[in-house]
Amino acid sequence: MRSEAVPQPGGLERFASPGKGRGLRALRRYAVGELLFSCPAYTAVLTVSERGSHCDCCFARKEGLSKCGRCKQAFYCNVECQKEDWPMHKLECSAMCAFGQNWNPSETVRLTARILAKQKIHPERTQSEKLLAVKEFESHLDKLDNEKRELIQNDIAALHHFYSKHLEYPDNAALVVLFAQVNCNGFTIEDEELSHLGSAIFPDVALMNHSCCPNVIVTYKGTLAEVRAVKEIEPGEEVFTSYIDLLYPTEDRNDRLRDSYFFTCDCRECTMKEKDKEKLKIRKLNDPPSSEAVRDMIRYARNVIEEFRRAKHYKSPSELLEICELSLDKMGAVFEDSNVYMLHMMYQAMGVCLYVQDWEGALHYGQKIIRPYSKHYPSYSLNVASMWLKLGRLYIALDDRPAGDKALKKWTSTVMHLH
Repeated sequence: MRSEAVPQPGGLERFASPGKGRGLRALRRYAVGELLFSCPAYTAVLTVSERGSHCDCCFARKEGLSKCGRCKQAFYCNVECQKEDWPMHKLECSAMCAFGQNWNPSETVRLTARILAKQKIHPERTQSEKLLAVKEFESHLDKLDNEKRELIQNDIAALHHFYSKHLEYPDNAALVVLFAQVNCNGFTIEDEELSHLGSAIFPDVALMNHSCCPNVIVTYKGTLAEVRAVKEIEPGEEVFTSYIDLLYPTEDRNDRLRDSYFFTCDCRECTMKEKDKEKLKIRKLNDPPSSEAVRDMIRYARNVIEEFRRAKHYKSPSELLEICELSLDKMGAVFEDSNVYMLHMMYQAMGVCLYVQDWEGALHYGQKIIRPYSKHYPSYSLNVASMWLKLGRLYIALDDRPAGDKALKKWTSTVMHLH
């Protein structure tokens, strides 16, 4: 337990959470939509594909960003951001110049490099660490299998390869711990459409434990994380967020939690499994499929989701769309369109259509997704809100202003509910 002298966000305290090690609980009542606390990023990296459209320092979208005068690859919205980011960007600047197109460390490697630099130039506790310090992060080192340890060693090799000039390294064992900590405690920063903008470390946000029935949601304003209540929270209650996408059935959610965070969730939703039947809805047929056929199709669905995730790195948009269409055709023989595996592949197909600017194709999939999304996700879900936003923009792009305005109003009502 930490000393009472440690500054804490008002109305909250760190405590020993039964069976979970540590957690965060409320000292007063919080209403739905109320801000519990905000946390600036300890450090963050903008994903490379967003360079040129967002500021590398604050992640703000802005026209006419200025390039770094040295490497020409980092972009800033003003002089203040460029100055503020230089202690971190200088880690990459000379390497970007030297490696050119061959400069390609992963976001995890880049984030870890910035943590090492931050700890060197700012060894004291930061505004992001009022409740939990980066050095206190759980690493789950004892739970790492050989494959995860090998991946960490590959990241360490990349760190040495790309950052040798401006970085002081601890020994290999300490780097293994740090990479394991980043893997368990890193956050993905998303925009209003839930598109990936970058990765960051938010220590105080990382203190919260997981539940598939969370009472708070984390949203982002640039590199600031905001934690807001989505249910009433009474004094003494633990504050829970969700580490994962809540669309999927219990078994899938816990597979993800075990693989990434090394625990199995025991929340009410995981115990009762009340939503699983609807999420895995089977098509009504004169000759219903056998339980074995259903299990085989679920296995196929999980495999094709993983196949698509890998294929995104090397296949063309037309090939990716073909994977989606073929899998939807096969699964559709057994699953209803509202089945979450069908929805997953429709969402991927919509993403491909958006990428190639096939607005009609994207709208076709979006229209099929939105109703079951609204049923499967909680009412406060940003996944539903972002889908209404995408639909609104698509309708307007296709000259259906009334439908566009209606969709945007639904997006606004969901977002306003959280503020």
